[in-house]
Amino acid sequence: MLAKIERNRQRALMLRQARLASRPTSDGEGATTAKVSKTVDSGAGFFIDEPPEEENDQRTVKVVNQLAPVIEPDYLICEECLKPFMDSYLSNSFDLSVCDKCRDNEVKHCLISRTEAKQLFLLKDCDLDQREPAIRFILKKNPHNPRWGDMKLYLKTQVVKRSLEVWGSEEALEKARESREESREVQKQKRFNKKVKELRRAVRSSMFKRDTSVHQHDYGPEELLNEDEDQYRKVCATCGHQLTYEKM
Repeated sequence: MLAKIERNRQRALMLRQARLASRPTSDGEGATTAKVSKTVDSGAGFFIDEPPEEENDQRTVKVVNQLAPVIEPDYLICEECLKPFMDSYLSNSFDLSVCDKCRDNEVKHCLISRTEAKQLFLLKDCDLDQREPAIRFILKKNPHNPRWGDMKLYLKTQVVKRSLEVWGSEEALEKARESREESREVQKQKRFNKKVKELRRAVRSSMFKRDTSVHQHDYGPEELLNEDEDQYRKVCATCGHQLTYEKM
């Protein structure tokens, strides 16, 4: 085994030297030289290559610092004043390019609840949530009862725009409102007539009083004699009931 290890070591050394000698380097006028690195036997069955002394002496490291590119800020343009701005409440909440200086909470940029959006502009849940692009909203605590669910508040201008997309025009929306109002009036009249009928029925039933007292017969002093059967009878003056009896 020791002889086999030695033969393998010698063969590896020869192959290593032959491979390093086959690397040409230019030196002077057309001459080629090969720099052979120093091979050190580690004594464990393999060799360690050390770089030439010239390379060790001339080894230097250059550090080049490159300047970072200049990135220009991405400004938004306000739809009202046409001035650039970086950030605003309407742009963050409703994706509307309006700066905070031009924000009008009372009229132009007022908020409405989900119920008002559905009733005033005849929109359905799918029109607000599923139709692309979905209308953005903010959540706010219910002022009537904080234990109820949060309110969804929409930007009125965006709701108006969506209603025009659904109905096509303001005239069509107004006709749909009138038709729905007529249908609501008809349903209201039907409910009113039904309540009046129930009230009349209740009044009639309250006026009718059933006599639940016990009837007392009034026969009077007159007695009628049936000679064939030897029986007496009396007749009630109120209901005509006959009472038959015998006398001892």
